[in-house]
Amino acid sequence: MAEKILITSGYFKDYQRKLGFSSQVKTQDFFGAKDIIPRVDLKYITVLNDRLYNIVDKINFVVTDEIKLGSPSFFKKEYIDNVFETLRKNKILPTLNNQGRRPEQVYFSWMRGFVISNFFLKTLEIIFEVSSADIVPIGDDDFRSAESFKRTPKADWEIRLSENEKIRIEIQSGFTGLNDIKQHKVLEAKKIFRETGVHSVGIHLDLFNGQVAFVKLDEVEDGENWITRSQMEGQLVFNISQNYFVWKIMESPIKYKEIDFG
Repeated sequence: MAEKILITSGYFKDYQRKLGFSSQVKTQDFFGAKDIIPRVDLKYITVLNDRLYNIVDKINFVVTDEIKLGSPSFFKKEYIDNVFETLRKNKILPTLNNQGRRPEQVYFSWMRGFVISNFFLKTLEIIFEVSSADIVPIGDDDFRSAESFKRTPKADWEIRLSENEKIRIEIQSGFTGLNDIKQHKVLEAKKIFRETGVHSVGIHLDLFNGQVAFVKLDEVEDGENWITRSQMEGQLVFNISQNYFVWKIMESPIKYKEIDFG
């Protein structure tokens, strides 16, 4: 019987070095082709941008006159064309590869939420009965470089309700009929309230069904409506039940002070 050969980790490293790789990670990347970054398909993005234009047009058609865009063409240029060009110029597009998805798809998913958030910015003035000067952007969307382009749990806007009262607003959009809030959004809101006493409200736009929910994020209970959503990589999320939806998008915006949060 031949003597049993003892294969050690030293052999593994030597083998990988002879293949031309200095680490296990680089060896894995090679065999999995993870070191090959696909070129961004700009023709595909052009079609995706067309879809963003169509989404803007359709939403603008169904909402009431008081929140319609004054100039849809200007809005598209400002929030779609210019943002895309900035992302392209600053080489951010190839870095958008969450969970192995194509950069174009991650781009579209992010842009869709960004566009909708800005579409309903004027609506916030009506809901909270404030002027545009009272609504301040505080999100971390920075298009100057790949390093500064962050999607964090920080809220999108801060609204000055009065001289002594402010509130943070997290706007998010749903497009499939599944309406959830990620756990880190709730944890961030609770942290902000503990540190500053400022409340955070999530405004969830269910564009699939044409309804809007308002959720006081820092008051969400730990055991209430929490589920694991397989469609979101198994993340723990707060499922927004129907009783949170109090505004029909095709009707005039509800006033915040009239909302019964229970």
